[in-house]
Order: sequence, then structure tokens, then C-alpha cells
Amino acid sequence: MALKGNLRDFSVTQLFNLISLARKTGTLTVEGPNEAAWVTFREGKLVYAQLGNEDGTLTGILTKAGRITLKQAQVIRTHAPDKGDKELGLLLINAGYLSQQDILTSIRQYVLDIVYQLFTWVDGFFRFDNDVLPPEDRIVVRMDMENIIIEGSRRMREWEQLQEEIPNLDMALKFVERPGTDIKNLNLNVKEWKVVSFINPKNSIRQIAKANKMNELEMRRVVFGLLQAGLVEIIRPEGMPLPAQAQKLPPVDPKQQSSLVNRLIDRIRTL
Repeated sequence: MALKGNLRDFSVTQLFNLISLARKTGTLTVEGPNEAAWVTFREGKLVYAQLGNEDGTLTGILTKAGRITLKQAQVIRTHAPDKGDKELGLLLINAGYLSQQDILTSIRQYVLDIVYQLFTWVDGFFRFDNDVLPPEDRIVVRMDMENIIIEGSRRMREWEQLQEEIPNLDMALKFVERPGTDIKNLNLNVKEWKVVSFINPKNSIRQIAKANKMNELEMRRVVFGLLQAGLVEIIRPEGMPLPAQAQKLPPVDPKQQSSLVNRLIDRIRTL
């Protein structure tokens, strides 16, 4: 009988701990609000992961890792449409395009990215099916769970902090006017430059993340860094209606506001 339940009752961290300690072999299915993920273990070790409809084939993984271009991936699929990942990996190695280490490193990082993302999932359902393994043609890796759980827990704490700082991804970003500052002279990393190129009051943070194929944690990290540097501010996107309660608030009388401020200053002086 499969182990199943709700993530609100049994967290991803607890699930991974249980599977690792019990040295289980099988596949954990996690269904979140927006997508599903599958994580496979062999004797408690992480070996494989797949997220939603992402291209988890070797060509898809190598493209995402920047090892091959989209055009090269299309050429490979055209010339070797019936080859599984293992055969394709051997072809790429024998042809001198990539080393075995290049391929294994890309696969490990792809799997880890999915697993670390799962640590931030707090809503949804899970199911563990014993002895269910990935397709035979997929290349699997074996990774101990101890350090992964430690790093995942650290990222969970970071996620919670970033959610407090940037709770709503449907807001937009706007450059802060700073005289003498030239954005071209700033030392930004690749992800930050990608985000910067889309900053516009018409684009929500969520839309920018989608355009750059970044998950919510990655996007919040970049936005938080730009906010801390004083380069951007969070604003309401153009065309977004005000909340109903805000629409009911009467306009502020400038004279009354000035009078109130002056009274507060006088009060503070007497303290």
C-alpha cells in the first residue's frame, strides 16, 4: 500500500528524512497547487527527479545547463530521434562534444534544482510508490540525502524570509531615480541583468520570472538584491485596480494633513 498524505501534515523535509532513514526504493509524487513533481530514490539515495511538463530528457537538461544550444538540441533530436538518453550520452561523449563529467554534473544540478524547489512547497498532496523507478533509458545519479536535507532546510528559511519581504509577485518594479547612477556600470550577475531588462511598470514580477524561466525563489532573491541596493522599488502595475477598501477611502485634505503634522511635531517637542 502506498504512503500518501497532505503536505500540511507531513512536510517535504520530513518525507525526505523518512525515505532516507528507511532506505526506501521508489518514487515520491508531490502534487502542488500549480504543478506536480516526481522524485525517485534507490535504497534511500536520490537518483532522479522530474518537474511538471519540463523537458527532462538529456537534451532538455543539457540545454537548460547551457551545455548545448537550442539549435544543437534540435539537430540532435532530428538525427537521433529514437535514441534514449544513455545511448545519446555515449554518442556525445564519443563524438567529443561533451565529457562524461559534463553530462553527470548537468543531470545532478537539474535533479537538485527540482528537489530544492520542493522544500518550499507547503500545500499539496504526496504519494510514495514502492519500487517505481524512472524509464530504463534515463541516466540516473546517486546522491546522499543528508547534505541535501540540510541545504534544503536552509533554503526553506530563506524562502520564508523572502516571502515576508516580497509577498506579492503580481506587483511590478520601477527603477529608482538616482542622479549620477548609470545602470550600465553596475556589477550585476546574469540573472540580475535578465530581470533588469524586463523592468517596466506594465510587467509584473511574476511575468518577468516566467519570461526568464525562473522559479519564485530565484526571482525573489534577485528582486530582494535589487531592492537592497536601492535600484528599484515595488509598485502597483499599470492598470491594476486598487483594492475595494482603498477605493472607499476619502482623499486627504493637504491643509488638514499639514496641520496634523505640525501638531505632532509640537507634541514631540514637549515630551
